[in-house]
Amino acid sequence: MTVRPIVLLGDPRLRLRGETVDSFGKVLHELLDDLAATMRAAPGVGLAAPQLGEPLRACVIEVENRLYELVNPRIVRADGEDRDLEGCLSIPGYVAYVTRREKVWVVAQNRVGKRVKVSGSGLLGRALQHELDHLDGKLYIDYLDSMDELIAVGQGEDEEQDAEIRGATSALA
Repeated sequence: MTVRPIVLLGDPRLRLRGETVDSFGKVLHELLDDLAATMRAAPGVGLAAPQLGEPLRACVIEVENRLYELVNPRIVRADGEDRDLEGCLSIPGYVAYVTRREKVWVVAQNRVGKRVKVSGSGLLGRALQHELDHLDGKLYIDYLDSMDELIAVGQGEDEEQDAEIRGATSALA
């Protein structure tokens, strides 16, 4: 497991659509391990392969001490609507209110290619949507009407507000 540098906003690799994974061997296993190590070190709730500069359809999410390794994931059903704060490890120092689906159902493969199903609402549901967006080259800021909707955090101006915002949401990825 290696903690790798996270690709930041402005790097064109963030906007690439991930390629379908068709080999489930050592290279993929090392990538998933690196994704988990890098996400935890950041710290974050999820991380997608394009955020490490790898244009592959693979991501990891960790919510309530459960690690989800998702390869070639796709949303097969979504219900409701939820608006909450969201951040991204590729856009450090900012969060914004983003409207997403309240609950999603995802079908994917695990590290050995076996089909898995995950459903989630709350933080898990938001993280699933956020990470799957990364696999299509989409960022949470793409949902904003204006970059003026971004809220700066951790820049020392209002420490009480920063603490409140950090408590409301962790950086997804």
